[in-house]
Amino acid sequence: MNEDDSIPLIGQVVRIMQGREAGQYAVIIKLLEDRYVLLADGEKRKYDRPKKKNLHHIEVMDYISPEVQKSLLETGRVTNGKLRFAIAKFINEVVTDLKKGDQHDGERRCN
Repeated sequence: MNEDDSIPLIGQVVRIMQGREAGQYAVIIKLLEDRYVLLADGEKRKYDRPKKKNLHHIEVMDYISPEVQKSLLETGRVTNGKLRFAIAKFINEVVTDLKKGDQHDGERRCN
């Protein structure tokens, strides 16, 4: 994440870029200090044991889960099922569209 990127928000989906879980998606459940967030996916990383991640090691997606955000802001907690649902919904809506080639930036890949 660069300095010109927007500030991540609670409930926003991110892709992990560095570390053991690289390439996987998670949801921001808490913002820490100035450059860290707590991430959980509801499956391997449960809400009760989130992963502390540096902002430079994640890619913030343009998708905020309204269910997760609402739950965290109202009660301060979220169920692991909601986290799994939010990530599955994001993958079905956004990631599959990218794989189909709908949103390429004019680039062609020869794979």
